[in-house]
Amino acid sequence: MKTMIRQGKTIDLPSKAQVTVRIIGIVSGAEFLVMALLHTFPPAISAFQEATLNAFSLVVLSTPIIYFWVVKPFVKAHNDTLHQIEYMACLDPLTQLANRRLIYQHLEKTLAGCLRHNVFGALLVLDLDGFKPVNDKFGHEAGDAILVEIAKRLKSMTRTEDIVGRLGGDEFIVILSDLGQEPSAAQKKVELIAKRLISTISTPLSFDRKELKVSTSIGIRFLDTAAATSQTEHLINDADSAMYLAKKAGKGCAIFHEEEVTEAAA
Repeated sequence: MKTMIRQGKTIDLPSKAQVTVRIIGIVSGAEFLVMALLHTFPPAISAFQEATLNAFSLVVLSTPIIYFWVVKPFVKAHNDTLHQIEYMACLDPLTQLANRRLIYQHLEKTLAGCLRHNVFGALLVLDLDGFKPVNDKFGHEAGDAILVEIAKRLKSMTRTEDIVGRLGGDEFIVILSDLGQEPSAAQKKVELIAKRLISTISTPLSFDRKELKVSTSIGIRFLDTAAATSQTEHLINDADSAMYLAKKAGKGCAIFHEEEVTEAAA
C-alpha cells in the first residue's frame, strides 16, 4: 500500500495483508523449527512440560523477527509519512515555499528574537508587476512558470536563517532576521536586499521559446522590540500597505511602512 504525500513522490506502507502474511510466515517457520528440534532431540519430559517448552521457544524465536521485520519497518514508515505530511502542510504546493501557516510561525519566532536579543529584523511583501498581462496572454502554465522561477530566485537571494513564503496569487513575503542592533545599519541592509530582489526578479525568463518579464513592488515593515508586541497579521498588513504605495510610486521600487519612514527620519 502506498501513501501519497506529494505529487510524484510516495512513501511505502505495508498493507494489513502484507503484515498478516509476514507474521504467519514467521510464526509458522519458528514453529516448524521448534518441532523439528523436539523431534530430533526428544526431551525426557512430560507432555505438559513439552508444550510449555514449545510455546516458550516459539516466543523466543519469533518475537525478535516480528519486531525487526514487521513492527520496526512499519513504525518507521508510518512516522516518516506523518513527518512528511506535516512538512508538506507548511508549504505552498506550486512553489514549495512557506505557506501562511509557516510564515506566521517564523514571523513570531523572529519577533521573539528581536525582543530577546534587542536586534532588528524586517518583513518584505512583494507583489509582481505585470504578472496578470503575462498570465492572460500566455496562459496559466506561463504564469505558474513565472511563480516557480521567482520562488527559486528569492530563495537564492536570502540567507538560510531567513524565510521566503507565498501569501497567495503573485504575492510573496520575505522575513529577514537578526539584522543587528544598530537601526541605521539594519535599514541599509534591508534597502540593499530589496534592491537586489528587484534586480533579480526583473531579469527576463524563458518559457516555451518566449521571453517573459515581470518586475516587483516591495513594501517593507521594520521589525524591532516595539513590533514584537504587535499581532503578526497587523505587521503583514503594514508591509502590504507600503507595497501598494510602491506600486503607486511607479512600481519596481521598495517603500518602508510610513511609521518606519517617519521614525528613521527622526
